Amino acid sequence: MYIGIDLGGTNIAVGLVDKNGKILATDSVPTHKERAYIEIVADMAALAKKVTLAGGCALEDIKAVGIGCPGTIDTANGVVVYANNLKMDRAPVAAEFQKHWNIPVYLENDANAAAFGEYRMTAKDTDSFVFMTLGTGVGGGIVLNGRLWHGFNGAGAEIGHTSIVMDGEPCTCGMRGCLESYASVTALIKQTKEAMEAHPDSAMHEWVAKKGKISGRTAFECAKAGDAAATAVRDRYIRYVAEGVNNLINILQPAVFAIGGGISKEGDTLLVPIREFVAKYNYNKHMPKTDIRIATLFNDAGIIGAAFAAMAEQP
Repeated sequence: MYIGIDLGGTNIAVGLVDKNGKILATDSVPTHKERAYIEIVADMAALAKKVTLAGGCALEDIKAVGIGCPGTIDTANGVVVYANNLKMDRAPVAAEFQKHWNIPVYLENDANAAAFGEYRMTAKDTDSFVFMTLGTGVGGGIVLNGRLWHGFNGAGAEIGHTSIVMDGEPCTCGMRGCLESYASVTALIKQTKEAMEAHPDSAMHEWVAKKGKISGRTAFECAKAGDAAATAVRDRYIRYVAEGVNNLINILQPAVFAIGGGISKEGDTLLVPIREFVAKYNYNKHMPKTDIRIATLFNDAGIIGAAFAAMAEQP
């Protein structure tokens, strides 16, 4: 048995996971991200023990703990090099966790962990896999030859910070034109606001009045009802996502490319035009094509992936 921990800016989610990736028990607590990392780690360890017992296991039954954490991660040493949203700077999270529970602890970037979970549960019969998640930012991970690709320095697979528009929109990373600045839900909301300002007669105004706020669903839902301004926002947004997908496929030619995050729940509305775009613009015209699909694990991907990442490191 293994423990998978998905550490986010809002919640700490913990799961008891068996060797097949089945979650047997879960629980979560607020992160309270303004706290020192020592306090956050103490909560993770306490919740991990609680979930273990709730799942009918003894602490001795757990072989290892995997933690998926935002930021730049030194996986070899179990250190969060930097995570601005969690105020972690050179934080030895694995070693701190072991003060509460003397057990092997493996630390992984949260997006990489989610990618590995999706891979192991849905595509483990392939040797190459790319996962892109569309959320507040654009994250993801790359699996090559069955293992996560970290780059020589542990900072690889920053999918959201590939550039798709030269000198384009500013990004929180300090660069301009990043995929994240166009294909994240944050970017979609910004694009929706701009369209609403330019089109005061758009049905999006009525939709927002009913729902109380603009969200990533606004343009998609109003486009389904035939609103022209919403349709333009949706189609342009999907084109941005497709550009990012196509670039990564051209570079890696993975067997499977999975798209996750809240927007992925739009299903074929998102997937079909992306497949059409890649079929038209992908460099590979004569060899087998990448299987582009919607991810299936959603919120469980981080827990399962963290557990599998820890599992992969065990002798």
